[in-house]
Amino acid sequence: MRNFNELTDEQLVTAYAEGSNEAFDTLLLRHKTKLFNFILQMVRDTDVADDIFQETFVKAITTIKQGRYNDLGRFSAWITRIARNLVIDSFRAEKSESAVSTDDANYDILNRKELAEDTIEDALVDIQIEDDLRRLVDKLPQPQHEVLVMRYYRDMSFKEIADVTGVSINTALGRMRYAILNLRRMAKERDLSLSR
Repeated sequence: MRNFNELTDEQLVTAYAEGSNEAFDTLLLRHKTKLFNFILQMVRDTDVADDIFQETFVKAITTIKQGRYNDLGRFSAWITRIARNLVIDSFRAEKSESAVSTDDANYDILNRKELAEDTIEDALVDIQIEDDLRRLVDKLPQPQHEVLVMRYYRDMSFKEIADVTGVSINTALGRMRYAILNLRRMAKERDLSLSR
């Protein structure tokens, strides 16, 4: 009996493509925590993250079974790219939905645990700043948007960002620099303060 834990990711993919479900189970166990945390940091919602996580592995299974997996890169970078693309799709879908209204009887914006520490005024200012920032981030060009989200919401290194997005570290750094410059410019144009 093979010890799948001793195999590389690429060997596990090959074994799975040849019919070994245990090989895929090993891949899943090896990457699930890091991948789930990556998704969760980007979407900041456990249920959404769980859905995207499952969809990521469904896409991976389908691609491998159809013989379309390209093993030129690392499996971890490949699976992370799939997840990143699904997160982007999720953001796009979320953007197209209508915003939650405070008039909705089932949703009370002030009835939140995290508001108990500060005064209501402070909490409302923080909510407004976060909302303003999210809107500005959403207006960034896609390459800048994804680098900023990965760096600040996911706390990824620029090397990790470069691997996932398929660009050089210098390009990732440049995109981050332009994202910050664009956020400052947009905030100034709109006369928004991004700090309390």
